[in-house]
Amino acid sequence: MPRLTKLSVAMLLAAAAYVQTAAQAADSVADRPLPSRQAEIDAIVKEISPQRIQAYVNKLVSFGTRHTMSDTSSDTRGIGAARRWIKSEMERCGAGRLEVRFDGHMHPVDGRIDRPTEIVNVVATLPGTQAASKDRLYVVSGHYDSRVTDVMNATADAPGANDDASGTAAVIELACVMAKHKFDATLVFMTVAAEEQGLYGSGDFARKAKANKLNIAGMLNNDIIGSSHDEHGKLDNSHVRLFAEGVPPLKEAPSPELRTLLVTGGENDSITRQLARHVKETGERYVPGFKVDIIYRRDRYLRGGDHSPFLDAGYAAVRFTEPNEDFKHQHQDLRTENGVKIGDYPEFVDPAYVAQVARVNAASLASLALAPAAPQEVKVRTAALDNGTDLVWKANAEPDLAGYRIVWRETTSPLWQGSRFVGNVTSARIDMSKDNVLYGVQAVDKDGNVSPATYPLPMR
Repeated sequence: MPRLTKLSVAMLLAAAAYVQTAAQAADSVADRPLPSRQAEIDAIVKEISPQRIQAYVNKLVSFGTRHTMSDTSSDTRGIGAARRWIKSEMERCGAGRLEVRFDGHMHPVDGRIDRPTEIVNVVATLPGTQAASKDRLYVVSGHYDSRVTDVMNATADAPGANDDASGTAAVIELACVMAKHKFDATLVFMTVAAEEQGLYGSGDFARKAKANKLNIAGMLNNDIIGSSHDEHGKLDNSHVRLFAEGVPPLKEAPSPELRTLLVTGGENDSITRQLARHVKETGERYVPGFKVDIIYRRDRYLRGGDHSPFLDAGYAAVRFTEPNEDFKHQHQDLRTENGVKIGDYPEFVDPAYVAQVARVNAASLASLALAPAAPQEVKVRTAALDNGTDLVWKANAEPDLAGYRIVWRETTSPLWQGSRFVGNVTSARIDMSKDNVLYGVQAVDKDGNVSPATYPLPMR
């Protein structure tokens, strides 16, 4: 966690003089520093293979087109062959630990669907092993359908190497590597269809998840993560963009919770931005030299992605995308113009770069699934005028819980700047004004795994 550098010396001294509300001697881990890295997560990150990712991309491209309305009966061409191969590959590498299934629905004629079409996601689930955490889910996705210039052209070759065989390959690699390990919470590795036709595959999954009240605590979407060059040849293989929405679009009057968030200055403390901070901090810690650039937007201009239906369903969801896109290699008919090859060919995908993005995903997912859930019912007391801050929260249920950490930052800072571990208590006082900084509360387990922060709402 970055050190606090901009707050005044007086505030630093006040934070250092913090008095814990519970007996300090009650928990032996109260002052134990958190480990910087977990050996198991390091091992997972190191196992991600650019060579396997390249092979997955090439195999997906070999199906000619993966257009949502392309052939479903052939064993060698079309979206049907592609999804059957994805399922068989995850079954093979999952070695019985992954629960792999097709998740489909029949979609009617609608906009970019010109005939009733079965839309099928491939879903591989790695069940959590801790009773208190197994119903908490983390979803990682990429879309396996592809297109050319005409989004309705279901027969032309559409290799879709970057958009989005790159994300699909990353998800397959993550499933194969992480299936060898055990996690407290459940991981869902999903490749979805019909992204190009209107986010129909992810939309169906998100709607059903909401209807069934699934506890999806975070969703990571990987879409166009394959190129380290822009259209001018500029190289950037050390950054990835992470799009993270703050306040959702207001289609009706804001809810009381959203209104409170806005009134208290918490517009940058939505559950999605808390997830993004966690991903950035974890990813950069486990993948040295690689930077995660949080973009405070749902997505790019004129574009959309499979995280959007999850956001609309009320879940925390973010999107990974390469930093500099080359639009000659997206949504294009295959051709050569003035000696320039145009189209989404595999030769324009950098597997080493995809592997770096996959490593950030792996570290983030592992950290989230090993950590306790984010604290619930976090409140800040506002009944009296006070230059300090009193925080309270509901106790977590995990048996390996070590305690809680208070984090804070200046109101103009995007990232947490200071932190203090307060032990296994349900309230704490920080001698720093709630009027001057933004707070969060994180849960920490006995191995040092840390949850995303929860923003405190006011209570009297």
